[in-house]
Amino acid sequence: MKFGMGQPVRRVEDQRFVTGQGHYTSDFTKPNQAYAAFVRSPHAHALLKGIDIAEAKAAPGVLAVLTVDDIDKLGARTMPCIAPAVNRDGSPVTQVSQHLLARGKVRWVGEAIAMVIAESAALARDAADLVMPDFEILSAAPTIKTAMAPDAPQLWEELPGNLALDWEGGDAAAVDAAFKSAAKTVSLEVIQNRVVANAMEPRAALGEYDPATERYTLTSHGQGTTMVHAGIAQLIMGIAPEKLRILQPDVGGGFGTKAFVYPEQPLVLYAARIVGRPVKWVGDRAEAFLADAHGRDMETRVELAFDKDARIQAMRVTGTANLGAYLSQYAPFIPTMAGSRVWGGVYDIPKVHGQVRCYMTNSAPIDAYRGAGRPEAAFFIERVMDLAASELGLDPVDLRRRNLIAKSAMPYTNWMAQNFDSGNFDATLTEALSRAKWDAYPQRVAASKARGRLRGRGLAYYIEVTGGVPQEPASIHFTDNGAVEVYVGTHSHGQGHETAYAQILAEKLGVPFESISIKQGDSDYAVKGGGTGGSRSLHMAGSAILQTSDDVVAKGKKAASQLLEAAEGDIEFTVTEAEGGRFSVVGTDKGMSIIDVALEARRRKLPGLEDGLDATGLFSATAGTYPNGAHICEVEIDPDTGTTDVVSYVVHDDFGRVINPMLVAGQVHGGVAQGLGQALVEHCVYDPESGQLITGSFMDYGMPRADIMPSIDFSYTEANPATTNPLGSKGCGEAGTVGALPVIINAIVDALKPYGVRHVDMPATPERVWRAINGTA
Repeated sequence: MKFGMGQPVRRVEDQRFVTGQGHYTSDFTKPNQAYAAFVRSPHAHALLKGIDIAEAKAAPGVLAVLTVDDIDKLGARTMPCIAPAVNRDGSPVTQVSQHLLARGKVRWVGEAIAMVIAESAALARDAADLVMPDFEILSAAPTIKTAMAPDAPQLWEELPGNLALDWEGGDAAAVDAAFKSAAKTVSLEVIQNRVVANAMEPRAALGEYDPATERYTLTSHGQGTTMVHAGIAQLIMGIAPEKLRILQPDVGGGFGTKAFVYPEQPLVLYAARIVGRPVKWVGDRAEAFLADAHGRDMETRVELAFDKDARIQAMRVTGTANLGAYLSQYAPFIPTMAGSRVWGGVYDIPKVHGQVRCYMTNSAPIDAYRGAGRPEAAFFIERVMDLAASELGLDPVDLRRRNLIAKSAMPYTNWMAQNFDSGNFDATLTEALSRAKWDAYPQRVAASKARGRLRGRGLAYYIEVTGGVPQEPASIHFTDNGAVEVYVGTHSHGQGHETAYAQILAEKLGVPFESISIKQGDSDYAVKGGGTGGSRSLHMAGSAILQTSDDVVAKGKKAASQLLEAAEGDIEFTVTEAEGGRFSVVGTDKGMSIIDVALEARRRKLPGLEDGLDATGLFSATAGTYPNGAHICEVEIDPDTGTTDVVSYVVHDDFGRVINPMLVAGQVHGGVAQGLGQALVEHCVYDPESGQLITGSFMDYGMPRADIMPSIDFSYTEANPATTNPLGSKGCGEAGTVGALPVIINAIVDALKPYGVRHVDMPATPERVWRAINGTA
């Protein structure tokens, strides 16, 4: 169909965005609205001995100055960490308490210690400068290295040595034995540089409180209302669920870092109750650098054991991870269970053992960022595979092919009991190599050399796991004017859900594509979904829509049998380009459109069909999906300056069934851009002694720009549909990032081989590359 599944339909939501009709949290203004500003700690580690708020309270336009005592009087609880994680000895991760505003001690530069509410944002900021905290400065440990040191300052008394979690997985004895008998072992130490998400829209929150109903309303950024609602109502505020409404309007970028609760969100609700007026806070870019959850920040040693035929017998992973000053909602899960599910990549590795030690540091909390553990996994396995090929004297393609999981082995269960249900890794790799003109590479090297440039190429084959919350609802409602509304529990903030979901429904029910509207972002809606994250939305919510459509058709047959005066068994439902969805009596010309059946069934209040054909369904998944693909890129490096240009980039992906090729290409392009940013320019740096954020603005923190982005040759195969959902689709939202990190560094290291360079850490800045060339890295 013209607007059905598989068609490159333009995003319908773009019309309002490009014409300035998007409606973000900062665009909302309520009558008699007040404004909030936060006083944030200038120190990474200090005792907070008191706060003098007298001058700030007396400042013009100030309505209130709040500290943790004011908030706790209202029954506020501490911020939750909800990630499942256990230590090697089976004990759960030790919970440490983050108050909504600092109590007694601050643990990172940017931690909120007071909140000022005033008549305008400018007056609130001015008064915030008048708040006078009394600090006793302590030594800081803002990095993994400083937190691990024997004489490191202790962030928490209950966490000796700053160790928050000591996680282990796999069979250590079996792996040790495999290494002892190996014909060859290869090891590599890599660093996952810390990054800041830097979504275009900074975080914002608008709180309201109705004393008559004792009900709060929060309008704020998010990636789904359900988990934020539960986190605030039940875990933080301790109120009945019906006493809180969450509204999530348009969101300008999420990338995982807007999926969970931040202290500012419940704080504006409490502030609205205290001052008796709506209270709005809009963060600025400096606050985003300081107080948004950061991503990555992990150091890993990976080792492979090979037999005489260069087949992998075992893998050992030893890592340390930075969790920041407090345990954010999913923090312990990211460097452990999230990534370890695909540590072995697409290779048949019989034995794996891993240990990750997670440390608390005087830095912003770490949490999910695009890929959340899977880019880290792909990076170290694909980097060590390239290194192993070099040390074994093999072509990197040959080594990978010797170890790829065969199509005949599907479904394949890996060391973490992940069931790779479908895939043909060798065929996908072959297509990528062909598109990249792999065999013609020597000519391109010669051409680069003639221009005085070093040329390198990289190959990386990634696999990731998508999923998250294993259930997702959808509700389909026919309006009285013949339109169709679809209520979902996911949230679109750049993915194109309004288009893709409508395509599924248009093809399944034959209703006009332009008549379909997607409803999201309101906790008062009956659907309670798992939100958007982990590349789960399409195969979960899309499957729920598909499944609920079956219920609509079933109800339609019952209704049509009464309206057309025929037996239900004689009613058929067809969808054609010309007539759309239509119920007909088999063997006759009697029939009605699905819209007419829905409206007439409701108008007549047919027995059991008083709501017409409206239906709500729930899709339950028993497993996630496993998107995979090959990235191949080529770089040119100026040996005099260390400047790297990505001159060629090929991606061939297996996303199962593709609903909208244009949307998928956009997701891959965006993912590659973020991966390229981390690989080449992005790096969040704290001073190792003071804990001050050195890269606290765009003057110091590099961001990927158009001039470093290559043209991307993207293609995909649909030959291996997922078997874990009725659509056959595999998540695509994070895949570009997962593959981009290793392939870019592989290409750079390949270019630097004449200089004996074994590895280059991210970001591969011109300075770092120049130092590698000149032996001063």
